[in-house]
Amino acid sequence: MTERELRKLIASVKAGRLSRRTFVQKMVGFGLTTPFASQLLAHAGLAQTAPRTDYEPTKAGGGGALKLLFWQAATLLNPHFAVGAKDVAGSRIFYEPLASWDPEGNLVPMLAAEIPDMEGGGVARDGMSVTWRLKKDVQWHDGRPFTADDVVFNWEYAAAPATAATTIGSYKDVTVEKINPLAVRVQFGKPTPFWADPFVSISGMIIPKHLFEPYKGANSREAPTNLKPIGTGPYRFIDFKPGDLVKGERNPAYHVPNRPHFDTIEVKGGGDAVSAARAVIQTGEYDYAWNTQVEDEILLRLENGGNARGHVKMAQSGNIEHIQLNSTDPWTEVDGERSNAKTKHPLFGDPAVRQALGLLVDRASVQAHIYGRTGVATGNFVNNPERFVSKNTKWEFDVDKASRLLEEAGWKRGPDGIRAKDGKRLRLVFQTSINAPRQKTQAIVKQACQKAGIDMELKSVTGSVYFSSDMANPDTYTKFYSDVQMYNTGMAQPDPGGFMRQFVSWEIASKENKWQGRNITRWRNDEYDKAFPAAEGELDPVKRGALFIAMNDLVVEDRAVIPVVYRPVVAALSHKLRATLSGWDSPFWNLKDWYREA
Repeated sequence: MTERELRKLIASVKAGRLSRRTFVQKMVGFGLTTPFASQLLAHAGLAQTAPRTDYEPTKAGGGGALKLLFWQAATLLNPHFAVGAKDVAGSRIFYEPLASWDPEGNLVPMLAAEIPDMEGGGVARDGMSVTWRLKKDVQWHDGRPFTADDVVFNWEYAAAPATAATTIGSYKDVTVEKINPLAVRVQFGKPTPFWADPFVSISGMIIPKHLFEPYKGANSREAPTNLKPIGTGPYRFIDFKPGDLVKGERNPAYHVPNRPHFDTIEVKGGGDAVSAARAVIQTGEYDYAWNTQVEDEILLRLENGGNARGHVKMAQSGNIEHIQLNSTDPWTEVDGERSNAKTKHPLFGDPAVRQALGLLVDRASVQAHIYGRTGVATGNFVNNPERFVSKNTKWEFDVDKASRLLEEAGWKRGPDGIRAKDGKRLRLVFQTSINAPRQKTQAIVKQACQKAGIDMELKSVTGSVYFSSDMANPDTYTKFYSDVQMYNTGMAQPDPGGFMRQFVSWEIASKENKWQGRNITRWRNDEYDKAFPAAEGELDPVKRGALFIAMNDLVVEDRAVIPVVYRPVVAALSHKLRATLSGWDSPFWNLKDWYREA
């Protein structure tokens, strides 16, 4: 697109001939992120309009109890230690970021007074800083005022290596300064096109300085408020039983008028996805069931049954159900930990083994017989937004080809049909959480591996254990004490920057960082380590998109991960519950706007 064409489009928006939304979509098609496209309009004097809401209640409270089911239960309520979506959601009941992402990838202010833009001077034209103005008269649940000091403290807290925060990647390369009690400036170390990362979405929830300051650093896990949150959100803390139940009550001093609608909130954890879907759609015992990872055939049967009380709702996202290959040795202990980064996996050092495994995942069957409309077969790790999706990759299922690869690499079948080489047998432990679609996917993969001469032991771990943040637990996915594992991960923003940070070498999960590093596979690649920081600072949207596509290709082609199916956000909602789902943020990104129709 030429500059003349761009100016013509902006003029059309000014004249009302072209909607803001259509303009942003066109720019996204050319490789711009949504925030960057919005900046073009702001630069032309067209500031972002206030977000529209369909909220109908005319007063706060009166909605009774909001009952929700999470088959993976929260294990702590500090967003900087969140391990997986269940901890993020549990924290989001009580804590808020400066801004969130709506379903269309637009920024929506939460604790911020407005979304920064170039026209107002909030976003520096050189991409080196962003200034946030904070809402007035916001209080913590204990009555203390929320100020810029809290925001600056969250940067200090998360960026300190000794804190071992899961959010460290969003904060370690920036500096944050207080401008006045209601304004902060985030300074980047280099031009940064995607500035909406620190203090935004799931990594941006703000915790109170006055309660957490004594626990910054090495004793961060000892803070009582890790389990008894005091935030600014629509609900105040009542009770928390890790792995079981979270309870809250309406915050009477909430900073948004006429919200929230519900008097209490209860998030029940545990169980399984099928039971959760049934409790909403069929029996109506609950209002909402999170992440209904259930065979589509069952969901359709529940929805089409007589007197259904609820329905399935989906939203576009960047979620990917994928298989990880451990780059390290999970069976040898070094420096007090298995899967130590100093070790190498005894089998996956041979590229032929990794490539063969990639050929033994029957994605077509997984989609057709398990996920249906809720999971689309893919060979890419990045599947959304479209401008970042690689056209260079492909996937195939071919047992014979996998067998030939192994044979040619010297892996010969023994009397029992299992291949071996240099005294090492091709035997793998494949773990995942207990969930019917995942166990069925495991079975499909195991059957193909057996045909190719690979012995595969299946291990299934209770979700509350597998996704636990308990550092003493050997069966968490972050420990990765197995050869292969599978779970779902997704973007928390409509941009792959934070998402693809999980493959850089400096994010390797280890005992030293309390297994909070985001690189779970322990994969290392020098080319990737150079491409990621280059993409972070690349202002040319086309070049930036190409860098992320190249990173996707490196990860996929080296079989650090094997993508299985792209998954939209899927939840079960009561027919009367009004809630907007976003695939780019926490399930509770706009919990304040949830209500029940009379």
